[in-house]
Amino acid sequence: MEQRIRTRFTERFAIAHPVMLAPMDKVAGGKLAGAVSQAGGLGLIGGGYGDAAWLERAFAEAGNAAVGVGFITWSVMRQPALIEQALARRPAALMVSFGDGEEAVAAARAASVPTIWQVHRLSQAEQALAAGVDVIVVQGQEAGGHGMDRGLTALLPAVRDLAGDGQIVLAAGGLADGRGLAAALMLGADGVMLGTRFWASREAEGSEAAKAALVGATGDQTLRSKVFDVARNADWPWEFTGRTVDNAFSRQWHGDLEGLQRSFESERARYDAADPDDYDIRVLIAGESLDLIREIAPAEMIVTDVVRQAADLLGRAGGFLAAP
Repeated sequence: MEQRIRTRFTERFAIAHPVMLAPMDKVAGGKLAGAVSQAGGLGLIGGGYGDAAWLERAFAEAGNAAVGVGFITWSVMRQPALIEQALARRPAALMVSFGDGEEAVAAARAASVPTIWQVHRLSQAEQALAAGVDVIVVQGQEAGGHGMDRGLTALLPAVRDLAGDGQIVLAAGGLADGRGLAAALMLGADGVMLGTRFWASREAEGSEAAKAALVGATGDQTLRSKVFDVARNADWPWEFTGRTVDNAFSRQWHGDLEGLQRSFESERARYDAADPDDYDIRVLIAGESLDLIREIAPAEMIVTDVVRQAADLLGRAGGFLAAP
């Protein structure tokens, strides 16, 4: 695989391309993570809330590919044995998101495993820097799944200024093609983490109906809300909302969370009784980049296309400069 773009991120992890797979819970399995790594990026298994058997299967399915693993911090720290299980696999990296990851980072550093911390605020970036992480992922509110409310284009350069030139920083949120990678590099990133684009890949876990629904939806149809956390009784800290594709269920309750809480028993039963692929009721997690996703593609093609387009744009950037 030809290296088209070289950054601190590619050099630190000895990879060809500055593209990392978001560790999406129960979507980024070993097959997808392995495919991204084999394509020259860095694949991360989605450890999510923590499931020992699923995690073991995912590492096995990654085969000989060098893959990392990411966890939802507030959940996995209630199950520290899962951190030990992951580190015993000698992952390419350990990523933490959503909560205080200092203990997990310390364990990974002690095991000589590179560390990644996703942030949504400057204060979180300060904590990650103090913990000595190798990589900070700056996630904008455009991202699918859980996050906060700051946009990427202002937060990313602010984190770069805070972190200094030596820190590896990745961008996430609303990115799906080479234009996003090129723009992120100009804003101070060393690469990108892609989620929704890889959700719509052949290797991603999940149903074909879900993937088809992603391709058929638009960014305008996404909504950041607490509806599905409440409906599923998910124990998420209140400051984190989830971006999903809007549907009849979320439209009914988005403006009336107190009503949903009062009707929790009946609404939880209605949600659980729905077919898993009934996306009028069931959650479909996705980010604003849906407008840029028009097909379900192999992970290798996604990585290659993103990097090729970004390299072409960067190569033509001088054309914007006026002659002296």
